[in-house]
Amino acid sequence: MAGGPWYFCLKHHTVEPREGCADKHRLGPYDTREEAEHSLQAMAERNEELDAEDRAWKGD
Repeated sequence: MAGGPWYFCLKHHTVEPREGCADKHRLGPYDTREEAEHSLQAMAERNEELDAEDRAWKGD
């Protein structure tokens, strides 16, 4: 991982390298800085997909 791994800090809302906040405050690791920058968006999209699957399974 060139320059990585990268993490998204939920406490500071920034991308940081391995030497950063405690793991409990971050998402990752990600292979690239760009993946870490978009981690909240990716997580929201995954949650929407899972919610849609749950509604379909329940018959809503």
